[in-house]
Amino acid sequence: MWQTVTLVVRACLSTLLVAGLWTPVVGTLTATLELATAFWHPSDVWIHGLVASLGVALALLGPGAWSVDAWLFGWRRIEIPERRSTRDRSSDPKR
Repeated sequence: MWQTVTLVVRACLSTLLVAGLWTPVVGTLTATLELATAFWHPSDVWIHGLVASLGVALALLGPGAWSVDAWLFGWRRIEIPERRSTRDRSSDPKR
């Protein structure tokens, strides 16, 4: 019974991750579920640790540009301007 519930929850979480809906929340839930599974069934710890780390990475990175989250809430991009070199600063008349 418990294995069936776990498989259904994993299928729902993976569907939401593929669609990119509620990515930070679903990534955190995936990591929590995988760590709990690794604790309860220590026979194959490495695969559960790998999936848990992927869930944490997706939770921290957030959705991509083509996800449902980006379509609903907008995709935020941070653009870092180029720095001027020290040579350009020395020829600056304002200094």
